[in-house]
Amino acid sequence: MSTPAARAAELRELLSRWSYEYYVLDSPTIDDAAYDRHYDELVALETAHPDLVVSESPTQRIGSTPSERFTKVEHVAAMGSLEKVTTDEALFRWAEDAAKRLEVDPTELSYVLEPKIDGSAISLLYDDGVLVRGATRGDGARGEDVTANLRTIEAIPLRMLGDAPSVLEVRGEVYMPLSGFHAFNERLEAEGKKVAPNPRNAAAGSLRQLNPEITRQRPLSIWIYGSGYGEGVTFESHWGMLQWLKEHGFRTNEHAERIATIEEVAARCAEWEHRRVDLDYEIDGVVIKIDSLDYQRQLGALHDRPRWARAYKWAPMTAQTTLLKIHVRVGRTGALNPWAQLAPVEVGGVTVSSATLHNEEDINRKDIREGDTVVVQRAGDVIPQVVGPVLPHAPGTVPFAMPSHCPLCEAEIIKPEGEAQHRCPNRACPSRGLEALINWVGAAADIEGVGEQLVRRLWELGLVRSLPDLYRLTLEQLLDLDGFQEKSATNVITSIAQSKEISFGRVLFGLNIPEVGWVTGQNLARHFGTIDALLAASMDDLMTCEGIGPDRAEAIAEWFADEPNRSLIEELRELGVRLQASEADRPKEGPLTGMQYVITGTLEGWTRDQAKAALEALGAKVVDSVSKKTTGVIVGESPGSKAAKAEKLGVPILSEPDLKVLLGA
Repeated sequence: MSTPAARAAELRELLSRWSYEYYVLDSPTIDDAAYDRHYDELVALETAHPDLVVSESPTQRIGSTPSERFTKVEHVAAMGSLEKVTTDEALFRWAEDAAKRLEVDPTELSYVLEPKIDGSAISLLYDDGVLVRGATRGDGARGEDVTANLRTIEAIPLRMLGDAPSVLEVRGEVYMPLSGFHAFNERLEAEGKKVAPNPRNAAAGSLRQLNPEITRQRPLSIWIYGSGYGEGVTFESHWGMLQWLKEHGFRTNEHAERIATIEEVAARCAEWEHRRVDLDYEIDGVVIKIDSLDYQRQLGALHDRPRWARAYKWAPMTAQTTLLKIHVRVGRTGALNPWAQLAPVEVGGVTVSSATLHNEEDINRKDIREGDTVVVQRAGDVIPQVVGPVLPHAPGTVPFAMPSHCPLCEAEIIKPEGEAQHRCPNRACPSRGLEALINWVGAAADIEGVGEQLVRRLWELGLVRSLPDLYRLTLEQLLDLDGFQEKSATNVITSIAQSKEISFGRVLFGLNIPEVGWVTGQNLARHFGTIDALLAASMDDLMTCEGIGPDRAEAIAEWFADEPNRSLIEELRELGVRLQASEADRPKEGPLTGMQYVITGTLEGWTRDQAKAALEALGAKVVDSVSKKTTGVIVGESPGSKAAKAEKLGVPILSEPDLKVLLGA
């Protein structure tokens, strides 16, 4: 039978190995319950035998009392910053200059490329394989000792695996995954605290908490990208160093790769500018290093910036500008949608002059005001968003308030109980007709070649003021308009005619029926099958359809009872629009068959309709309300009450990265 000391050593080794498999390799070999049993056994042993406690024990990640301040420490080797390039030409000039300095042919150089993590750079010092100090980058020569906080990050080994050199300093980037960042901000919001503006600030702020217990509660991780100093170990290449670090317990980036030519490096940089939105962490560029460490030593540094590395950086995805005015647009259902008019600014390579603001509650939660300097964010091709103000507020600014009357028809605005949005109750409001048409040609029918700009033009000219007008539009009418030739006009007329065959569920969604969105439209189409069955349905009949309660049933029944709406349906029937269910309305079979999901909030990478269509293509059912039958709730920005209800019912909450994994995207 082993002694307590031998068993404690064995448990430390097992737990360290399992943590490495879980946090570094992302390939656990035991379940959480088994890990917890062994962890509890080690805790019991160390409690009974305090002399067995060592600093590298997995039980000692939290062991320090809160600090009053952080002490400054000298780095073993300077942590220089990287010179940046923003064009392929500058990248090629750097490679040519390095080859000339080394007096070698450019073809002799190979490179290691890694995503440039937008986090907080740190240094970890190991003595005989045990972590003894962790520090921030600081000014490159000196940083702050944040050892106690870094020890709380599970992806950082307290003891290296395998044979360890006598001294090794490794460097990495502490970051907050986007999924964790969104959950972190939700918690701050629920506690009435100011949300973090971006993951980088959240990570840096978490490392500077005086109480390590607070840091432990933050969803932090790390990527290790190299070593600055070592005794008892040597490497010939940067690539070889990365492989060694991974084998010894450090989390290196899975996307790091060795590349033979600078032309291939440039191509990868272009690829990553588009691929970065697929990651669960933010990157602001790509780091390129000459692979040979001997070449690195020969090239040296200039003003603490290494000549052997460059950061290829893209246009930033956030920027600061002035919020000139908050406007309010009335949507197709009467919802008032505020948006920001901005002083034009470059964000992600695109000039942005407007951004979404969601609703009054979201504006006031973020405390966004006209005249403020604000942070604007853009990811991929998504509509820009105002993240929040740069405090303090500009002098004379006041909190935003939604107008009391509709900006178009002057009807008194209402805010239904339990809803985040204000609404214009006037069904004859001028905006509804135009917005309904825009919704029809876009989200509902997706008519190729017919977008919002053309619809607005046709509306202003009086050519199209209703859905039937759209289907009566003639080739001659379009040819009379500037910019249309025979071919382009014919294509538009053909696309409009083809849209008569869209699914019945899409038609119902596009009819501007109160309380009928994409999901409810599909449910009604599947349940009733034809427009005539819906026209004849009572409130009780409607409530037999999935997702329809008394309030929604009443709103739908009132719409179908309205004579102008019944006349609209008859006109569409005469024009040949599909008004009965088809194969497209039937649920698909797939790997997600039998599962139900709810989508709430604003997604960054897709519209809600795109996400719904992608889930349904795999057999899932997307519903409007959260219940115990719900498989999961997919949460975007400003999710509202559905996320809270899911949490209350114990329904899993999924982030946008979780959705991508679910869809295999």
